[in-house]
Amino acid sequence: MSDDAHDQQIVHVIIVGGGIGGLFAANALIAHGLNVAVYEQAPAIGEIGAGVFLTPNSVRQLERVGLGAAVARCGARVGRESRYFRDDGTPIAPVQVTDSAGWNATFGMHRADVVEILSTALPPGVVHTGHRAIGFEQEGEVAKVRFANGAVAQGDVVVAADGIHSELRPFVFPPSRPVFSGSVSYRGLVAHARIAPWPTDAWQMWLGKAKHFLAFPVRAGELINYVGFVPADAEMKESWSAPGDPAVLRREFAGWDARIARLLAQVETTFRWALYDREPLPTWTHGRLTLLGDAAHPMLPHLGQGANQAIEDGMALATILKRADRAGAPAALLAYERLRRERVAAVQREARENGLRYDSFYADLAVRDAEIAAHADFRRRLYDHDVVPDAQAVAASL
Repeated sequence: MSDDAHDQQIVHVIIVGGGIGGLFAANALIAHGLNVAVYEQAPAIGEIGAGVFLTPNSVRQLERVGLGAAVARCGARVGRESRYFRDDGTPIAPVQVTDSAGWNATFGMHRADVVEILSTALPPGVVHTGHRAIGFEQEGEVAKVRFANGAVAQGDVVVAADGIHSELRPFVFPPSRPVFSGSVSYRGLVAHARIAPWPTDAWQMWLGKAKHFLAFPVRAGELINYVGFVPADAEMKESWSAPGDPAVLRREFAGWDARIARLLAQVETTFRWALYDREPLPTWTHGRLTLLGDAAHPMLPHLGQGANQAIEDGMALATILKRADRAGAPAALLAYERLRRERVAAVQREARENGLRYDSFYADLAVRDAEIAAHADFRRRLYDHDVVPDAQAVAASL
């Protein structure tokens, strides 16, 4: 086959959404030799959110595309001092931070740092900002996305990585409402210098009746990311940046471990985030359009797996599409969906169940504490997973 003929068979992928899922997918697809363009609705690539937790199952994929060193440099590796506590500070159990082999690749990261690492690794011209998707159509071997600014992007495959409120999801599956969990989180960052000697190598969570509080380091330990999970009386629009009241947050955790009070005393601004997910979708793919990350499987944060599962999605997609030509791209997308759908549905369910475990009232706290300790087995299996061998097997069968 001539070079020109080969180039004509390389699949051209349009990614809608410039968050962690979309940007990692772009890196993975390019690493596998595919043509990629990313379209993001915001005027510039960036993140408003605070912390994100990267775990071994996704870090091994970041290493595969050459970004492991950047993650280690910008992140804060958490280790064996990570703990669950009762609300009064009584230790419950260690937190599982390694896979079964003992590999510790578990990092607290600022979301903006992850996005920066992923976006700067892409070649110039791949990312197009200021493009809000409003329509999709496909005919034959051509898929098109229409944008609010009048632009139209054309390719062989379209990947909707545009989040829980995806504009393109309805072209795959009928619209459905996100499921409100009944909880909201207050989240933000505190400079470590203001709360020294807070540990910069530990993930810590305190559990109480209907509430829990999480803190872990980000940005090489310069900042401490905190999240306070509390019941909500009414639904609120999901947002990474709805303003919260630090005084209300402090009242919610008054009387808890004195370490929490010391941290919250330094909080000057905080943001509220309503916790939603969706029921697992029965299908992610329609012809040349497929879903990725939160567009396909938004999940509650109680396993810290939203970004990690999106990264797994991106590597699976790239591994499978590498073996496809333009004509075979729809079959490759269906293979990607079949590979990923069951795993992420299980993680979605476990995230819900783990949130209930964290916040439920137990007449006997020893029962709850035993469940928390036993949960390390699930996390080991979660972190052991490597999506690539399975994706390679699927690709070979196409």
